[in-house]
Order: sequence, then structure tokens, then C-alpha cells
Amino acid sequence: MSGGGDEDWGSAEETKLSPAAQLFQSSKFNCYIVTIIGCKTTMDSQVIKAGLAQTLLKHPRLSSKLVVNDSIFGRRRRWVPTPVKLEEHVFVPTFDSKPENPNQFLQDYVSHLTTNPLDLSKPLWELHLLNLPTSDAESVGIFRIHHSVGDGASLMSLLLACTRQTSDPEKLPTLPAPLKRSAETEDSEGHCGGRFLWILTAIWSAITLIWNTLVDIMVFVSTILFLKDTKTPIKGLKGVEKNTKRFVHRTISLDHIKLIKNTTNTTINDVLLGITQAGLSKYLNRRYGLIAKDEGTKEKKNYLPKHIRLSATVLVNLRPTLGIEALADMMAKNSKTKWGNWIGYLLLPFNIALQDDPLDYVRQAKAVIDRKKHSFEAICTYFCAQLLLKILGAELTAATALRAISSTTLAFSNLMGPLEEVSFYGHRIAYLAPSVYGHPHALTIHFQSYVDNMTIALAVDPNVIPDPQQLLDDVEQSLQLIRGTILEQRMNKEIV
Repeated sequence: MSGGGDEDWGSAEETKLSPAAQLFQSSKFNCYIVTIIGCKTTMDSQVIKAGLAQTLLKHPRLSSKLVVNDSIFGRRRRWVPTPVKLEEHVFVPTFDSKPENPNQFLQDYVSHLTTNPLDLSKPLWELHLLNLPTSDAESVGIFRIHHSVGDGASLMSLLLACTRQTSDPEKLPTLPAPLKRSAETEDSEGHCGGRFLWILTAIWSAITLIWNTLVDIMVFVSTILFLKDTKTPIKGLKGVEKNTKRFVHRTISLDHIKLIKNTTNTTINDVLLGITQAGLSKYLNRRYGLIAKDEGTKEKKNYLPKHIRLSATVLVNLRPTLGIEALADMMAKNSKTKWGNWIGYLLLPFNIALQDDPLDYVRQAKAVIDRKKHSFEAICTYFCAQLLLKILGAELTAATALRAISSTTLAFSNLMGPLEEVSFYGHRIAYLAPSVYGHPHALTIHFQSYVDNMTIALAVDPNVIPDPQQLLDDVEQSLQLIRGTILEQRMNKEIV
């Protein structure tokens, strides 16, 4: 549950924190966004620094420090413009010898960053450039920024506004167009029967919208008060937000996802939720099986307890994110606009079970997402947070949000990236793997598309999930199982 507001972007004056930023700067929420940028070439730090000086440093939030003053009227936080020394924000570690396992070294490096908070005396961001060849990149950039600076979607848009198409260095990336709702056909509008049916449909839609919203808000309030997810092997304990996190990623085929989407008449979000439910079911069944084996239970196929309650917290940006074209123009012209977060949360239930028909995972995911689309849950949590901030202040509101989120099991999100290959200040990007830490979950799952691939990025508490690569295997294998089922059905139809 998070509130938000607008801040002038392009102003060289002091700016108060938006409500969302106040929550992320409370003692309860010390959240950071981490994006790993894999490049196909070795990084030239001087070229990147020169590019940063012409782009990101013109963003007031990236060239302002957080100043906190205590008084008899309470604690006042504000952004104050400050000179930025790139050498204090861009780090280029050197290696005496090549690590034996570069992938493991990268994971350890990023994990170590989570143990060191950013220095409040400087703008709250940093970029690490590692000329370290890994299995899927020749070099890696690690961009870390405090969540109070902006939400994930806005910051990803800002990052992409600093890239250009590899095929045409003058062009910005092309992002997928948002889906539009289909309109009523003209034929139905021309008949009284069609109009009457449209009116009935509209009335029923309004009734279900109100009902879904009321139910979702009741569940959200119950989650704050007493309703908690089942204690499964992947649910973190109290204080998990303070534990060191580990970050891993895996790239899968976006074409395979689109094949499932087109065949089942669903969306990419439906498919991603479906393969995640399938992967988590498979992973949890294995973990429960190991527990049963230790207890001497007779071997069987399904070890999952019945009626597992497992849900994810999903952050929803209620205001359309500024387009990368607008962000690029503002950085180039140093113009003024609005910056801030209008964000709410919704609770997304997961169906954990071993299905006989793999396509059921996608069908169930579609049903859940379609229902959530027909609810004002995110809008209501946003306005509730605004109200609580005014009445209780940032600390108590953050404590309420922490209680709600810690009652769920994981964080889940998805962002669509460029349709063509792009370059980061002349360095061709191989993949993007964004994530977040500092919130009360032992597992965060983020999907990021790029060209014809989809990257699955996990942030895990290794004390809870010691084998994140196995979880990635299970999600990837679930994708292939669902795809294989579709191909098999097509083949059977052709034979008939």
C-alpha cells in the first residue's frame, strides 16, 4: 500500500518528498531497485561517464541529495540540488585475475551490494561497471538506486531513454503499444436489441466492478489484520526484509510465450502468471517431498498440502509512465515536467497445485487477472494510503503497509522492454534484469522483455530459497511443458 504525488522535474529548487517517497524513506521501508545490464561488448567507462553527464545527471532526483531536519513540528525531508561527482557514483572494479566462475562472482558482487546502504550525503544512486565476461554477456553494468527516487516502471523508462537503437544511433527504442479494449461493433449499435443488450452488459459490468472491489478491499483489510499466507518453504520469516538477498536470472524465448498466448487467446501477463504458478507448484512439491522423505513418509507423486494460500503483492502504477521520448527530450532540453509516483498495491492469489492438463495453469491465471482488471483495488489502496499518511504519518503508514505485504509470500511484476536491440551509450545490450530488495519477501519474481527474449529475474533470501537456479529450471520447464502440450494438440488435429 503506497501513496504518491507529483514533483516538478526540471526544477533546480528544493523539493519536498512525494508521499510514496516518504514511505520508502521511513525506517520500515528501505527499498532499493537493482538493474543488471548485460552488454555484448567491453564497457568503456569514460564513454559511459560522458553519456551520463549529458543525460541522467540532468534529472534533478539523480542530482539531489536527501536532507532530513528534525524540529518540534516533526521530521522534514526534502530533495536538495547538489553537485555530482561521477567518480563517487560510477565504480569500475579491477580484477587481478579472472574469477574461476564469473557467473558466481557476479551474483556474489550484487549480493554484497545489498549489505551496504547508499550514502545519504550524496544522490541516492550508483553504477558499477564490471568488464567481466559471463555466460550471457561480455560485460555487466549494475545500476542501484533508492526506491524513493521513483517507481520501477518510471526508472526503467528513464534508463531506456538513455539508450538508442543499435541499427540507428539517432533513434530511441520502440516499446510495445499498450493494449486497447475492443469497441462495440457498429452493427449492434444500429439495432434496439443491440442497444438493450449493451445497456444490460454495462449494468452487469458496473455491478461486478463494485462487487469485486468490495471483496478485494475486504481481503486487503483482512490481510492487514489477520489473514496470512500458508507457511510454505518459500515464505520468509519476520525481518526477512533486512536479510542479504541473492539475484539470479534466466533468459527464455518470448516467441514461445507468444505461441501460448495466441493459441489460448490470453495475454502475455496471463502466460507469465501461468508458467510461474506451474513452476512454483513444481518447486514446492519437490521441497515438500524432501521434508516428507526426512520424516520417512511413503514416496508418492504429489506432496503438496491441500488448500495452500499463496499470494503475491503487485505494484500498480496508476498514472501512465512518461514515455521515453518525453524523458529523452527533457534530459536534452532540461525542461520542466512532473515526476512522482501514483502507485497502489493489489494482492494476486496463486493457484498452487499439480495440474493434469498443463494448460489449466494459463486458464486459471487468465481468470484471476481478468477479475483483477475488473476491480478498483489498486486505486482504493492508493487513496487509503494517502489518507493514512495525512492521519498517521509516514512511519505508521509504512508499518501498516509492511504488515500487509509481509502477510503475502512474494512480489511479482512484469515490464515490457524494447522491440529491437539497443545500446547503452554505444554498448550493445544483451539483456536487462531488474529487481528490488528491502521489502518483506524472501522471493521476488520479475519478468523483463527485450527484443525476442524474456528475462526472469529472481531476488531471493538464500536462507529460505538456497537453490534459486532450480526454481528457474522449474519455471522454464513449465513453459516448455505448456508449449509442448499445445504443439502436441496441433499435431493431433492435423492427423485427424
